[in-house]
Amino acid sequence: MSLAMTVEERQAFLAQVHVAVVAVAGEGGRAPLAVPVWYGYHPGGEVSLITERDSRKTALFRRAGRITLCVQGTALPYQYASAEGPITAIEDTVTVEQRWALASRYLGSEGADAYIESAPGATERMVRILMRPEHWLTRDYTKLSR
Repeated sequence: MSLAMTVEERQAFLAQVHVAVVAVAGEGGRAPLAVPVWYGYHPGGEVSLITERDSRKTALFRRAGRITLCVQGTALPYQYASAEGPITAIEDTVTVEQRWALASRYLGSEGADAYIESAPGATERMVRILMRPEHWLTRDYTKLSR
């Protein structure tokens, strides 16, 4: 029995709310950068991230043109999905509505309101990254008990 997720299973799993770790090739002989991020995803679509325009992460994204996003469930039995692919866009304009939508995914409506209010002016420093998943690695240990 394969523990790999089907296409539908992996897309549904990635669409759930998880904190992801995004990895991108490092520079100057350094190891790849791997950092936790919030993300958005709808089955069959692209992964979206919002981050600081002038961060090391964004500079590496621009240079590498590819990233890997890895998400893991925290309940036993474990599940994970890792998706790697090209960055299809780096949008230099982010709206407060886009930031709020991503924050509400993780914090709920009230939490998103507080998050946006806690950093006035931050939206102008953000970019939106889009990545198209091409290569997947998945495991679903819940299949052992089926």
